[in-house]
Amino acid sequence: MGLFNAAYSLSGQIDTEVAEDERLARHTSYRIGGPARLFVTCHSYHALRRTVDVLTREEVLWVVLGKGSNLLVSDEGYEGAVITLGREFCRFTLSEDGVTLTAGAGAMLARLVNEALTRGLSGLEYAIGIPGTVGGGLSMNAGTRTDWIGTQVAHLVSYKPGMGLKHYQRDDIIWGYRACNLAHDEIILEAAFELEQAPKQDIRERIERHLSKRRRSQPLGLASCGSVFKNPSDLDVGSMIEACGLQGFSIGGAEVSPMHANFIVNKGTARAQDVLEVMRHIMEQVKERYGIELQPEVKFLGF
Repeated sequence: MGLFNAAYSLSGQIDTEVAEDERLARHTSYRIGGPARLFVTCHSYHALRRTVDVLTREEVLWVVLGKGSNLLVSDEGYEGAVITLGREFCRFTLSEDGVTLTAGAGAMLARLVNEALTRGLSGLEYAIGIPGTVGGGLSMNAGTRTDWIGTQVAHLVSYKPGMGLKHYQRDDIIWGYRACNLAHDEIILEAAFELEQAPKQDIRERIERHLSKRRRSQPLGLASCGSVFKNPSDLDVGSMIEACGLQGFSIGGAEVSPMHANFIVNKGTARAQDVLEVMRHIMEQVKERYGIELQPEVKFLGF
């Protein structure tokens, strides 16, 4: 059996940790999700390459998971392997020019912002309240309505199974709204960000303004995946959902946040099915009122 052989081959390997039937609710910001058949933490590039080779040979489906901040996992879990990036992928280095900061894909976005602040570098302050990792943020071009992380990228390194390392300059990649055009099986390993020198106090004040705005407008104290739907064109999806009278609407343990209507929060007992049913209801109501088909921003695993 592929899964058994994969687990046997990977167990005990250098820089590799393997767990079986790991509950993914422990690894997502929604605190929702059944078990992954295999959960593999790779602490180095060689461990990652070896892991992907083994899983491919054994015909085991796999996916890379950051901090699960934009993910809804099925209640039944995932019948494959989840790979997460460990130690070697959480490092930061500053180039000799003093303004190019390189971050591993496994590092948290919030830590990237703080690393930039420590070095007196400005340009990433808007990302302080965005949950998740650098790799996850890059793959979906995370940001606000006016600032996207792709615009700060100088160059990027990824791993393409069967091809090895790939190097990109910023303009080699098409950065879209909550997306980029890297292949779905391409794993981002690190990226370098072009920033600007600025007084630390000015950077700190901008960070605080962004944090204060998020605290006032988003239910940060409750489990969620962040924004559930993409904004259609120049419209604000949260305002549209609010106009449909859906704030506070709930099914099971999933509720449309009274604070921000584009957040569906887990009140503590939500299942993935509850979230899906709330999403369907929102989509139906918005389609009926506005004639617009909402597109999910949240990703799905195991469905």
